[in-house]
Amino acid sequence: MEYSTDITLLWPPLVYGVAVVLVVSGMILISHFIGERHSENATSKPFESGIKPTGSARLHFPIHFYIIAMFFVVFDLEAVFIFAWAISLKETGWQGYIVVLIFISELMILLFYLWKIGALDFGPNTKAILKAYHKKIKTDQR
Repeated sequence: MEYSTDITLLWPPLVYGVAVVLVVSGMILISHFIGERHSENATSKPFESGIKPTGSARLHFPIHFYIIAMFFVVFDLEAVFIFAWAISLKETGWQGYIVVLIFISELMILLFYLWKIGALDFGPNTKAILKAYHKKIKTDQR
């Protein structure tokens, strides 16, 4: 196979690249010159549907939110695999059925394990709180 070094094959991508660079540069320059330049007290505050801000937007979220997100991603991906299996059910036959049963069994074992170690308990541990409360009361009464 011969490669052609003809310049007519190179000019369309070059023209396109130059046009992209010119358009992006033009948009940045125009926005720089016609953009607003003022610094007022309300400029740096977040705005949400006309509601006045009540505090900083930089909040520390408990780790539970990230754990829930990871569980969602893990179990959502499994749903995608099961959906793909359901689409190809006729092609996979009994062998595919047995494999997906093993897969779902592993998911159930994982879910049971997470439940047993307390990874799904996101609220305060009321028994531990009551135990600490009763211990505190007993020490205060002495």
